[in-house]
Amino acid sequence: MSETSVDLGVVTTPSGVLVLGMAGWIDQWPEHGDPLSVRATAAAEQGGGHLHEPADGPSQEWFCEAVAVPAAADRPLKVRAQTWDSYDGPVIALLEVDLGLPWPGDPGGEPVHLGDLPIDRCGMILGDARALDSFVGLPGESIDGLADVTYWGKYEDDAHVRFGGESMSQVDGRRGPYGQLDLPLHEAQELADELQSWLSKGPRTGLVFSVDKHTHFHLLERAGEAHPLLAGQIDLDGSQILHLGWDPGDHSMRHHGERAWDQVYAVTLEQRGTTTLLRWTIPAEAEEHE
Repeated sequence: MSETSVDLGVVTTPSGVLVLGMAGWIDQWPEHGDPLSVRATAAAEQGGGHLHEPADGPSQEWFCEAVAVPAAADRPLKVRAQTWDSYDGPVIALLEVDLGLPWPGDPGGEPVHLGDLPIDRCGMILGDARALDSFVGLPGESIDGLADVTYWGKYEDDAHVRFGGESMSQVDGRRGPYGQLDLPLHEAQELADELQSWLSKGPRTGLVFSVDKHTHFHLLERAGEAHPLLAGQIDLDGSQILHLGWDPGDHSMRHHGERAWDQVYAVTLEQRGTTTLLRWTIPAEAEEHE
């Protein structure tokens, strides 16, 4: 097993609080109490902590979870990963963020365990706590009145001749689905209706199409489609946030049970020189078998 170090770019935290959380649940926090920024700020004021529901009991399975820590508000925070090759390609074994703050403990002190996070099948988000309060998730409405229509599968070439569109690029330069991007919502729905009518007249079983509104979640996924770690970045309320997708095969084989099956991984604060790192450690398969 060979490990590789990957530079994933930077995130910014104008509020001084960084969140690492489950992407599928980021917009769900207000439904269960205080907004994410309120909870995250309170945890950061204590040096960092694990956020979950219910707040006064053990973490609930298949629910909101995140870790929040203090971070520098005046500079970009570098994000790196150590990777190893899993079932279908590289996956993250160690996620590391330089928080831009001095180590708060004694020099050479032991790592501070903040909690354990599962890997959300929708991926993970790194971003500013205050900015994430406005995050529009998977089932939300379009933030700009636009949507993408993509189609793939059997008869995709015939559909491309009939409806046009461009080929989306994916990891390693492979051709992805055909699609038309950045369409006004009414045009996207009209195209979807035309595709459905064309399929039903065939019949052409095996062609699949999708209409994806421009939520923050979708735009992050789109930004990471061609990245080996499905890592994509967008600007959200003046902050750079990062989404990390997960290889479907790796998630299915190793993480699919998530918290329900105790598939959770340690998040720590650690010292490097005089600065503080946030680290999320996901053991490689060989280590798990040992």
